[in-house]
Amino acid sequence: MDNTSVGRIFILTGINETFNYRVTLFTFTLLYYCVILFFNISIIMIIIMDENLYEPMYILLVSLCINAIYGTTGFYPKFLLDLLSSTQEISYEGCLLQVFVMYSFACIDISILAVMAYDRYLAICRPLHYHSFMTKRRLSLLVCFSWLTSFCTFSINILLTSRLKLCGSKLNKLFCANWIIVKLACPEADIFSNTVYTYIFIFIYVSHGFFIIWTYLHLVKTCARSKDDQIKFMQTCVPHLTSLTTFVFAIVFDLMYMRFGSTDLPQSLQNFIGIAFLLIPPVVNPLIYGLKLTKIRNRIQDLVGHRGKLPILTSFHHYFTGIPKGSEQ
Repeated sequence: MDNTSVGRIFILTGINETFNYRVTLFTFTLLYYCVILFFNISIIMIIIMDENLYEPMYILLVSLCINAIYGTTGFYPKFLLDLLSSTQEISYEGCLLQVFVMYSFACIDISILAVMAYDRYLAICRPLHYHSFMTKRRLSLLVCFSWLTSFCTFSINILLTSRLKLCGSKLNKLFCANWIIVKLACPEADIFSNTVYTYIFIFIYVSHGFFIIWTYLHLVKTCARSKDDQIKFMQTCVPHLTSLTTFVFAIVFDLMYMRFGSTDLPQSLQNFIGIAFLLIPPVVNPLIYGLKLTKIRNRIQDLVGHRGKLPILTSFHHYFTGIPKGSEQ
């Protein structure tokens, strides 16, 4: 396939084995996508409508939920359309756009989680300097930095991929993936630049991971000295650790399988591995934060109008902490 030709089309073959039950799959996928939108929009609106939640931790949570909506919108509408279509095709330009959305979503997620770790480090390890460090201006810069750097770094990746001459049109996935497109490059195509930049790209975001590890080493060391800090850690850091673990596990598993995995696995399992980072984190993040953070949980109870009559939320809180409610910063 010449990448200078007109009307370039990719065929997504990952959906082929779902034809026998695609109506059922469409129904459950649509329901699940609605759940994702409902959970994330609910958290966003709860925080926006309550000025008491205009704190760095909650503003970062809003950014995380907005990113979940952004990333899942890059996949679910197209996938739902494919389930209703006899052919699963996507234009070359549309494919690159989907790649950009999906992977910038992943990059933004890890960047925001790194900023959240920094926020928790300041709140617990440097409480006296927290408000002087985490000002509104600095918080705005950190949020913008998380989004803009992810957009910029992956834009370069897309530009490098777009210059390749391709000799294939079939993608064995449910969505477009950059590495799969690169593997379709003709033998004479120069993919050296793509490979080098990929390693630079990986280094940048692995360094985010090391930064998060560094912050948690300090957090654990500090919390070991104080009962109050232990309470604060359980209330605000456990949701962050849960979000981080589910996201990293899902995205790394997909990337490792895409590069080194066997094609002998059933197509349905390959599909699940491929979309795990679009299935688990977008639901787990708002759910765990909504149940775990006292202020958000109380606000939900207020909005429902049955404050004190939703024991499952309080029970969930005590199950995870085993300690009474404490203050959150």
